[in-house]
Amino acid sequence: MREAWRWFGPNDPVSIADIRQTGATDVVSALHTIPTGEVWPIDQIKIHKGLIEKNNKNQSSLIWSVVESIPVHEDIKLGRVDNQRYVDAWITSMENLAKCGIKTICYNFMPVIDWTRTDLKFQLPNGGYALRFDQQKFAAFDLFILQREQAETDYSAAEIKQAKTAFLAMSEADRALLAKNIIAGLPGKMTDAYTLDNFRNALANYKNITKDILRKNLFSFLTQVLPKAEQLGVKLAIHPDDPPRDMLGLPRIICTAEDLDILFSALPSPANGITLCAGTYGSRPDNNLPEMAKDFGSRIHFAHLRGVAKDKDEQRSFYEADHLSSDVDMVRVISALLNEEKRREGKKGNNDIFFRPDHGHQILDDIYKQGNPGYSCIGRLKGLAEIRGVIKALTAVG
Repeated sequence: MREAWRWFGPNDPVSIADIRQTGATDVVSALHTIPTGEVWPIDQIKIHKGLIEKNNKNQSSLIWSVVESIPVHEDIKLGRVDNQRYVDAWITSMENLAKCGIKTICYNFMPVIDWTRTDLKFQLPNGGYALRFDQQKFAAFDLFILQREQAETDYSAAEIKQAKTAFLAMSEADRALLAKNIIAGLPGKMTDAYTLDNFRNALANYKNITKDILRKNLFSFLTQVLPKAEQLGVKLAIHPDDPPRDMLGLPRIICTAEDLDILFSALPSPANGITLCAGTYGSRPDNNLPEMAKDFGSRIHFAHLRGVAKDKDEQRSFYEADHLSSDVDMVRVISALLNEEKRREGKKGNNDIFFRPDHGHQILDDIYKQGNPGYSCIGRLKGLAEIRGVIKALTAVG
């Protein structure tokens, strides 16, 4: 398995020099300045690649190996009649990346918003901070801040009562922060932040989009992209919906093992793969991560290794736990990935599984630094060290 680290570009407070010191060998990055739907030009890809790899002759080598992500335009997700130009642009970006030697691409098909949390600085008992999703706070936002049309149909009477209690207990500052945390554009989302009004409008576009329609639109997109990916030797790795369930009236279609079975039955191309995000899949009680890592091993091109701890009384609420102390059996997941790599030995092409430590805690000096939520340096370094130790131990015992 190849150790990777996510880098958000020159403005990332964790520099390329810092990444070298972690011992990682590969970088996961993207052209965050290119608007969604536009082509990633070769010259811009080369410049970004040069920033990552420019000191490889004299220092520890770093390679830009994985793209996370090329955003999929909303018109493609909505299946609008004029979406072909965005599909063509996505394919051209993929071709340009392949020409520069970058052939693993993580992407997602989440409508409107990327990964969603209610708290970006949830204090842990040890004094550090983690990301958290609180179902009651989320319901309070949906029902009483956003005031989404017909939102009450998604909640029971008891849930509405609890959400109202939570809402009334918030100050105006608390309510503003909650709205900002949910809609203001987290690192994975490469568009400008929403306001409440344009967020409502964006949600309204999906009023008549069911799971079946959204899945049909994904399949239409992939039907055009996968043949070209096969020709280029590119591996596509779809990221699950985070959290992995319907929310805000939006359908979600990459949440469970069943969803993946549907995807691969319809589109069995070897280029069609997944990002095994252990924390995302693990935040659903009905997902068995070690079994998923084993069953979909041949489709795993990239892995986000992190764990979550679900609330005992409300399983939809969770916080980002330590990498090895969570509801995810990380040792068994890593063992399944190592076994998959062993199975691939001797086969044509690059068969390594890239992974990165994900959503590290904000601890030590990083508590006093401004960084991308979930992407502090020291917390991820701790996670990487723990994962590295598991890999060493499992490799040593066979």
